[in-house]
Amino acid sequence: MRILLHKFKDSAFSVIPIVILVLILNFTISPIETQQLIRFLIGALFIILGLSIFLMGVDLGIDEIGQHMGDAIAKSNKLIVVIVAGLLLGFFISVAEPDLHILAGQIDKVTAGAVSKWGIVIIVSLGIAVLLSAGLLRIVYNFGLHKMLTILYGIIFVIALFASPEFISISFDASGATTGALTVPFVLALAVGVSALKRDSRASEKDSFGLVAIVSTGPIISVMIMSIIIGAEDITGSVEVETKDMGSIFHPFIYKMPVIAYEIFFALMPILIVFLIFRKRVFKLGRHQTKDILIGVLYSFVGLVLLLTGVNAGFMEVGTIVGFQIAALENDFLLIGAGFLLGLLTILAEPAVYVLTDQIESVTSGYVKRRTVMGALAIGVGTSVALSMIRILVPDLDLWHYLLPGYIIAVILTYIVPKLFVGIAFDSGGVASGPMTATFILAFAQGAAEGIPGADVILDGFGIIAMVALTPLITLQILGLVYKVKTRKGGAENGSGNQ
Repeated sequence: MRILLHKFKDSAFSVIPIVILVLILNFTISPIETQQLIRFLIGALFIILGLSIFLMGVDLGIDEIGQHMGDAIAKSNKLIVVIVAGLLLGFFISVAEPDLHILAGQIDKVTAGAVSKWGIVIIVSLGIAVLLSAGLLRIVYNFGLHKMLTILYGIIFVIALFASPEFISISFDASGATTGALTVPFVLALAVGVSALKRDSRASEKDSFGLVAIVSTGPIISVMIMSIIIGAEDITGSVEVETKDMGSIFHPFIYKMPVIAYEIFFALMPILIVFLIFRKRVFKLGRHQTKDILIGVLYSFVGLVLLLTGVNAGFMEVGTIVGFQIAALENDFLLIGAGFLLGLLTILAEPAVYVLTDQIESVTSGYVKRRTVMGALAIGVGTSVALSMIRILVPDLDLWHYLLPGYIIAVILTYIVPKLFVGIAFDSGGVASGPMTATFILAFAQGAAEGIPGADVILDGFGIIAMVALTPLITLQILGLVYKVKTRKGGAENGSGNQ
């Protein structure tokens, strides 16, 4: 109970700033219908409760399963086991990732079915599967993370030359959406399980991070290849903004909760089945350990259902309305400033961010403080949303105008930044774009695009998740340079911070 209360406190302090900002906007420049505002507040309560329970479940269940699986894969000493395990786990985790289903559903809705939900889900999951296997092989064979990221992003930018602009935005957003509340804890734990068996402690520490970064490139590559194969182009769409609402306050919660529970159930089921099959013979776990893990999985299930119900039934709707209404005021600085604040505050409510920052502090034995990483992430994400608002406002400004120089800078930094921070930065980029980003901020951007004459909901409304995933790559690597300088000035060589 004490652990749950601690998680509840952290979750409350994360969500409340967003609530306060929306309330301020409601009473000033962006009035919201009473029913919609009440749903927003109920959604906030669901998110706080869900986030608290989920984070406790991650500690007890998902992390443990991921580490045991990582140990089993590494101990097998068989290349085929690593490859097959990566392919199967990557595919099933991605297919069941709630964030991906949310994004895919939005794409299907906005494009009026021209791009199907399950088409996106399957293609993205295939990309995740291939790159998870590749990432595990990198850990096994000690291939440099910076070298692999250079190769992968080189491939991405070559393919982008032939892909349609609409699918470039969707592909990068899909990358962010797949690194959600379920996938990230599992992948991080899997990486720790495999890398911990190395004799070299410094190599083990470095390899604990970076797998999420590698995995997140899979959807980008697979979706763009799909666009080239099917020849999709000139896709258009729009989003409905309901600023007047006379419907029932509780209807969205009653309607969405069983649907979300169904999705989360199947999200956890493949992982749970594998765990139960191998718990005795491979993992060698007793009844007590098994019981604790199963309780953790149950907590994760309940927490995710509450969290995503709150996001979908309360937050998403308000995000679209606020974006549309602020854009309609025709005040560019107001829209950009609102975007920055929303990005800064929303990142604090991302569940996967807490998982990652806690793990960073633990793996580095406190060398890299959780609060420092959180601050750098908040500034980076706030900046990314502000830049996305500028892209919506300026017709000739395309997504690649940001992504190309941004990723070039990020890749260059990998060669001069301590390698531990390279993995942390690229993992953080994927983690930053979680359920809150894939719903509230994306809805805000689409509402803004719908409210600005000349803006395109697909070209301009999508791509914001990509921006959220990009800026942490730069900000946290810069943070790594700062730590490197501090270490040198202190005259001490720290194994966590130097190469």
